[in-house]
Amino acid sequence: MSVTTWFLTKSERGNAATTIDSRNPDGLAWTEGNRVRALVHGSAYFRELLTAIEGTDAGDVVMFTDWRGDPDEQLDGPGTEIATVLAAAAKRGVVIKGLIWRSHHDSLQFSAGPNRELVDAIQAAGGDCLLDMRVKVGGSHHQKLFLVRHQGRPEADVAFVGGIDVCHSRNDGPEHLGDPQSVPMAQSYGERPPWHDVQLEIRGPAVGDVETVFRERWNDPAELSSSLVHRLRDKLERRKADPDELPRRLPDPPARTALPGGTAGVPQHVQVLRTYPRLRTSPYPFAPRGERSIARGYLKAISQARKLIYVEDQYLWSEEVIRPFAAALEANPELHVIAVLPMFPDSANRAVADAQAYGRHKALSMLRKAGGDRVASYGIENEDCTPIYVHAKVCIIDDTWATVGSDNFNLRSWTYDSELTCAVFDPTGGDGLPRDLRLTLNREHLGRSDDDEELLDPAAVFAAFAACARDLDAWHDGGRSGPRPVGRLRAYQPPEVAHWRRPLARMVYQAVCDPDGRPTKLRLRNRF
Repeated sequence: MSVTTWFLTKSERGNAATTIDSRNPDGLAWTEGNRVRALVHGSAYFRELLTAIEGTDAGDVVMFTDWRGDPDEQLDGPGTEIATVLAAAAKRGVVIKGLIWRSHHDSLQFSAGPNRELVDAIQAAGGDCLLDMRVKVGGSHHQKLFLVRHQGRPEADVAFVGGIDVCHSRNDGPEHLGDPQSVPMAQSYGERPPWHDVQLEIRGPAVGDVETVFRERWNDPAELSSSLVHRLRDKLERRKADPDELPRRLPDPPARTALPGGTAGVPQHVQVLRTYPRLRTSPYPFAPRGERSIARGYLKAISQARKLIYVEDQYLWSEEVIRPFAAALEANPELHVIAVLPMFPDSANRAVADAQAYGRHKALSMLRKAGGDRVASYGIENEDCTPIYVHAKVCIIDDTWATVGSDNFNLRSWTYDSELTCAVFDPTGGDGLPRDLRLTLNREHLGRSDDDEELLDPAAVFAAFAACARDLDAWHDGGRSGPRPVGRLRAYQPPEVAHWRRPLARMVYQAVCDPDGRPTKLRLRNRF
């Protein structure tokens, strides 16, 4: 298998203004020789992030972007609050550079207050962290990355990219009992919502590509917010709102041609993909017409699918986004699709919940029309029968290509917000991260052991998921009598929206949940 049939070329990215590809001397739009490890669950990611930050010395550099940051979120118990850990690093001479989305007001169930508090705590300790609102109206900076660079120790350099914010509710583990520090959600998830998520740990030359993403955003000369109210508030509260110069860029970490055994022990190819909207005023200098390489990357990879597309996603809606999956199902009679989704909408607001259900119903209907019984969707629950909120953004195709990032399968992620995902290609055709990650996720949901060879066969996986969900659903239908069946899978059907509520649901869905940020010409031609 050739990487060129799966990854975008430089021209296919569709954004000549970025340096993410042109900086590579060989002209490749990806890097090779990376060690990539999937950190399943927030607790696993937070422990590794804590170790990486605490391992820094004076002169080392930590760069990060986030959608939400709660200063008191504990990475690994008391004393490891993210603000405390970053402040301690800044005080010992580590260069801290952060960009956090300014966010909408807390009354709208967003995080303006906590984000300000985290920025203020880092600035007070001598770090350089800023609130960034250079987005489309109604949009957000949704990228979640942490980057740690070391002077003279490139082998220790690491990038973390995925769907996990450093905030409340994310620090859950394999038992899925929920983060003790939680955010309010729909009542179905309880007071301490169980949370399922994934982050990548990347070592090798791809670290340099992730750093380019941060540097391009940091060096954008536009005002961090166009709002006079925001700028006045920053001045009154003595909050720094102008980026200082970044430290000198270190050489990329070297490629790793031989890796130790264990998870993803084979060197992997990594391509960094983004979404940036086209801004009419103050366009991004690194993406003046926007960038939709996440959408383009998926379109190219989905066209290669032959056996199994495995998806875990928070949303999975938008007919425009789902259409290429449907086309692949129609073109390949042996192709199956498994989607693991939240059992219930996350919002307690009835109008938003209806809009989410409306979008999900439309998407799954299109998939099932194209693939029939080759399409299956599931939710997951913990041992206490509490639904687990699926926040992961994962796609694995034929155990060859995988993505983990901040983007969901919807138009907002493909066109409107800023997003970041890493696509990983396994050059061996089966011994790398894509298969390893799928097996890890499948075994957890099925309650299987690590040595279950059956799950190597896509058809067997499809059947195993169906059997697991059938048994657990029957146990629930029977009043939960007798021992609980093994596994966490429940068959998923999107909630029905009453006929009279559908017009409002459609309006909220299109305007709020899933706006289309494409330029008019692309939208009319349904191109990305």
